[in-house]
Amino acid sequence: MDGAPTAQPVADPAITLSAIRKATVRLVPFLGLLYLINYLDRVNVGFASLTMNADLGLSTAAYGLGAGLFFIGYFFFEVPSNIILHRVGARVWIARIMITWGIIASSTAFIQGEISFYIVRVLLGIAEAGFFPGIILYLTYWFPRAKRAKIVALFFLAVPLSSVLGSPISTLLIQNGDGVLGFAEGWRFMFFVEGLPAVLLGIVVLIVLPSKPRDAKWLTKDQSTALEQTISEEDTRAVSGGEVSTRAALTNPRVAALAVVYFGIVFGLYVLAFFLPQVIAGFQEQFNTTYSLVEIGLVTAIPYVFASVAMILWARHSDKTAERGGHVAISVFVGAAAIALALYQNSPVMIMVFITVAAVGIYSAIPIFWQLPSTMLTGVGAAAGIGMINAFGNLSGFAGPYMTGWLEDLTCNFKTGLFVVAGLMVVAGIIAWTFRKTPVPDIPLTDTLAATKAS
Repeated sequence: MDGAPTAQPVADPAITLSAIRKATVRLVPFLGLLYLINYLDRVNVGFASLTMNADLGLSTAAYGLGAGLFFIGYFFFEVPSNIILHRVGARVWIARIMITWGIIASSTAFIQGEISFYIVRVLLGIAEAGFFPGIILYLTYWFPRAKRAKIVALFFLAVPLSSVLGSPISTLLIQNGDGVLGFAEGWRFMFFVEGLPAVLLGIVVLIVLPSKPRDAKWLTKDQSTALEQTISEEDTRAVSGGEVSTRAALTNPRVAALAVVYFGIVFGLYVLAFFLPQVIAGFQEQFNTTYSLVEIGLVTAIPYVFASVAMILWARHSDKTAERGGHVAISVFVGAAAIALALYQNSPVMIMVFITVAAVGIYSAIPIFWQLPSTMLTGVGAAAGIGMINAFGNLSGFAGPYMTGWLEDLTCNFKTGLFVVAGLMVVAGIIAWTFRKTPVPDIPLTDTLAATKAS
């Protein structure tokens, strides 16, 4: 009949679910491996500092400045990088990021003092800008909202696993690397070796990573069509007003509020990453204990084992209840309280117990937090908004290590700096709690599929 609406394709629920299962198996472990290598290259400087600082004559403040300068280059190039990824595709851009960051990470082996340390850290931040928010954006192309917190948690397992696996590996390379391949110090050998996998995996990305479901050879045409249609239908229902511009996303007050929340969460994350090895090494003087470099690495890994399990369980609960802001706030409050309480303990065991609880709180918040931007942003606006939130949040990676190192030099302990960390996390939790009052339009997957089939 003339004027009748054109029938829309129907996404079969069974086909969509089969596509999701395939995407989970094919993409999540591989992306997790990429992020594990990425994060290890970012924070292995914390283990290098155990001997590098003395070799190069770096004070704690100078080390903290160098560790944090990574995030200056990262900040300025984050949003442009994410927009480029949205436009040219994940395969090409993620490969570019990995290859360049791997080369620069390996070149850290050749630094000679403060200035070269600072330069390499800035360049590493520029090279890596866009990787994490790019993956977060990429996952929105493949997984419906009701699955995303758990999927992001599975992907984000790479961070605690980089400490569980990377801590003993990094310290073993440092302890046994003196004179290997001509490197005078073990920490130089560690930097050189740990940068190489990023280059090799970047080449693999160019060969195997599909940018969108329609590009995946391991999905049938029906599966890729059903998956893309389901997510498009979901975005239309969940995000009022449709796709927004880059400018609108960057000036949205709610996006700015999320950036502040993420700043507080990541402040705690990076202080743990960069200074936990030094805190544990300090037990030797404080409690008259003795640890080898490898033992420090093994003890450092303990909090991240527990954080890995808690993060998956908490994300699954958030997906089940379709609630985000409250889950983020509770996690951050737990982390902040644990950091503060750790300062009043009089044994290394109790300090590690509270540091472990702090890691559980911090890590449990992050995968759920990243579901909040997608409640208001899609398309290029999501690319810009996610990039901006991550860029601003990661400025705490500059402020946290530098401030903590400066206060440690000033007061001869880490207590003052850790109190500041706890305070900023409390602020982040309070703001996150306000998002609990705003209905989060997550749609259970079964409802989404039913609505798509009925359309």
